[in-house]
Amino acid sequence: MPSLCRSCLTTFDGGARCPACRSPRVTTHPELFDLSIAHMDCDAFYASVEKRDNPELADKPVIIGGGRRGVVSTACYVARIRGVRSAMPMFQALKKCPDAVIIKPRMEEYVKASRAIRTMMEELTPDIEPLSLDEAFLDLTGTARLHGHPPAVMLARLVRRMKDELGLTGSIGLSHNKFLAKVASDLDKPHGFSVIGKAETGDFLRDKPVSLIWGVGQVTRDALEKAGIRTFADLLRWERQDLGARFGSMGDRLWHLARGQDRRRISAHAPVKSISNETTFHEDTGDADILDGHLWRMSEKVADRAKAKGIAGRVVTLKLKRHDFSLVTRRQALRDPTQLADTVYRTARGLFDPLAKDGPWRLLGAGLSDLVPEGQADLTPDLLDPGARQRAEAERATDKIRAKFGADAILKGRAIR
Repeated sequence: MPSLCRSCLTTFDGGARCPACRSPRVTTHPELFDLSIAHMDCDAFYASVEKRDNPELADKPVIIGGGRRGVVSTACYVARIRGVRSAMPMFQALKKCPDAVIIKPRMEEYVKASRAIRTMMEELTPDIEPLSLDEAFLDLTGTARLHGHPPAVMLARLVRRMKDELGLTGSIGLSHNKFLAKVASDLDKPHGFSVIGKAETGDFLRDKPVSLIWGVGQVTRDALEKAGIRTFADLLRWERQDLGARFGSMGDRLWHLARGQDRRRISAHAPVKSISNETTFHEDTGDADILDGHLWRMSEKVADRAKAKGIAGRVVTLKLKRHDFSLVTRRQALRDPTQLADTVYRTARGLFDPLAKDGPWRLLGAGLSDLVPEGQADLTPDLLDPGARQRAEAERATDKIRAKFGADAILKGRAIR
């Protein structure tokens, strides 16, 4: 049986321990050296970066998020054992884990770590599809001749380098398609390495809940349960056309996934679909000045990201959440795509004004979608707003000054509210 020691990277034929270093960190599978589609997921990434940078946090429950009124971005495994989960309201997390250390996100450090990991991945294959800062698909098909080792060995080397050079751990899922590779990466966290082979796909999935499918949320689960579908075995009893008639395009996808089929290719150039920024307030607020200041800062961040990526958006989105977690969204299509903070702000403010009286609000967000290359941005002058061109020129000039002297070199008055 093909086996791999994840500690020293020795390959051998069977055994519970590595014959070279005696480590028990051994992965054994009949198809171990034949599979090449992988998903790498960092373990509690934000929290792990914080613990790496502050060893005093090593054994403490750590939650990354913003204040009592925010939500959990991520939590270390110590906190997860207590029941803390990502996206959980902070007040609930603190009830479950009152001694947790709460840390505000340091995105610049997480981005730096993510880039270092990405550089390591690029040494293995150019076919990388990042899903976020801390996870990505990799296609290592045909790389064995280049590296002199099968993909499984190179993936084990990747996570060993992450541990040795960056002080971070990750879990690997290895299979024959994207769906199963992502499923596999969750089977043995943290610091795991799991394999789902072609021959075992049907037996592996049969008794699993359909919630295992990435992207199947509570609404879809409820709809499936109404149809008597709870497991993959339940899905297998449905004809393809019946699933399509009941669930539309999702039905066809479910039919294929029930059989472990996923024809999606790993795309190194998957397009960004939207850019957004949002904040959760410590206290619900309906204060017009406070909300206006936040809306401007969010618009600036959205615009800065669009400019950095060389893209622009045709649609501005406003997002609001009340104290009872009910969500309100409004969208407005623009005449021309934009990457200007001034346009994002003025459009979002126009969407907000009719809703202001419905507050107070616990969350506010702004975003751009329907993205296009920046060459299509802000081409047509607004004849109804004579000052628009002057404001756009001022913003471009401000961008140059900030690029040279720092983000705080020039601030608008509304940005400090």
